[in-house]
Amino acid sequence: MRTVFIFISILLFSATAFASGDVEQGKPVYEKYCRQCHGKDGAGDGPAAQYLNPPPRDFTLGIYKWKTTPFDELSPSDEDFIKMIKGWPAHNTVPGWDGLNGTSMPGWADVLGDNDTKDVIAYLKGLSGLEAPEKPPIDLKVKVAPSKESIARGKKIFGDVCSECHGDEGRGDGRKKLKDDLGARTWPRDLTKPWTFRAGSAPVDIYARLTVGIPGTQMPSFADPQSKKTLSDDERWDVANYVASLDAPYKKPGEGAVIKAVKVDGPLPDSPGAEWDKAAFESFYLVPQIIEGERLFTPTLASVSVKTLFNDDEIAFLIEWDDPTDSVPGDASAVDLSDGEVFKDGAAVEFPSSMGEKPYFGMGSASKPVDIWFWQNDGTVRAIKAKGASIVQDVSNGVSARGMYEKGTRQVVFKGPLKREWREEDAQRFVPVAFALWDGSNGEKGGRHTMTGWNSLVLGGGEGGSPYAWAAGAVVVVFILELLWLRGARRKDK
Repeated sequence: MRTVFIFISILLFSATAFASGDVEQGKPVYEKYCRQCHGKDGAGDGPAAQYLNPPPRDFTLGIYKWKTTPFDELSPSDEDFIKMIKGWPAHNTVPGWDGLNGTSMPGWADVLGDNDTKDVIAYLKGLSGLEAPEKPPIDLKVKVAPSKESIARGKKIFGDVCSECHGDEGRGDGRKKLKDDLGARTWPRDLTKPWTFRAGSAPVDIYARLTVGIPGTQMPSFADPQSKKTLSDDERWDVANYVASLDAPYKKPGEGAVIKAVKVDGPLPDSPGAEWDKAAFESFYLVPQIIEGERLFTPTLASVSVKTLFNDDEIAFLIEWDDPTDSVPGDASAVDLSDGEVFKDGAAVEFPSSMGEKPYFGMGSASKPVDIWFWQNDGTVRAIKAKGASIVQDVSNGVSARGMYEKGTRQVVFKGPLKREWREEDAQRFVPVAFALWDGSNGEKGGRHTMTGWNSLVLGGGEGGSPYAWAAGAVVVVFILELLWLRGARRKDK
């Protein structure tokens, strides 16, 4: 009985340990770790703020997005603060990242101890005069478990109340231009990529967002009885279960992924279709180009997925990514959704001009040029030889490309000549390949775009062939040789 009492006491102490902190002790912690982004006075105007998307939180307003207290309760719970600072126990996170997904806010658990954390929480509260919440957190006990029936009900509700912003398929391609309460342009979450969710992607996490809303944004609380789109508790669980079911795992980039090209007989497809089912997607993170020339600091595109087919003479790439808008300059609907001038959407594939030491992935150099296949959604197709960003020459080598856009997803098929040095007889080579994308509705053109670094492409020997088959075979051979050696050694011992 005494053991149970001690255990309960420990739990109660843990729950209340962060209830109070020392504001004066919290100030130097803030100055050391938070000021660069959130600013001297916590107004979200630190030196790094202009380069961050989304922008840092303005603590002076006392408005926090990721909380579990009710929609009509301004103050987050202390547990909410702890998660925001130390790292949210999110599902489907990016490997190595324990902060708020899709933001520049890292988790500080490996830097800040419990005392520093509670002190900086007290300091943050003091910046806006927040007091302890009057209402407890919402009940997160699961009331409607995921099932086919729940998901079907949730899909119907989603189409009625959520698709206007998130799109018919949940890819963030809704029909409304969104701005937060401070006037900053925001884009609806792509619900097929749960690894980009800020504060967890399990049904319980999604239910919390539906119930509380996201304060300061156009994501409302669907528990608010004053809302025109109020949903019952069960309805919110149904929508949460449906949204969780939209996860498309192939879109999440893997670690050390290799694009496995599949050989086919006959001509290669020049557009998306069933022929591409022979190959598997590999996905890669996109980062904004911030190295030289026109730089991009506020990207809308997070990842790109690629399939590759080849025959004896040509190679083809199917490139797929989710884009919230079909950017057509001059189109009224595109202009309405954009945040400024609309440019063309685009995509590019880059290879070294010759095998050997890798060139600089940012368009090569004079001594190590690169070949680039470039496409824009007005039908423009170019084959380019680049010796750096300022030395670019168009070449003729039979490259073609065709794209399509449907419900928030863009697909482009590139097709061009296969270099013989990419595939030697009885051998497989890892060919460096990089990708770049442009979202024209996000003001992207020229050097303003997202990109990958060098990735590896390997040409398989046949349909579905693995580039690692030779390695598996080598392991088997070595294993057999070891058995023979061991058998011979035992005979000698006898």
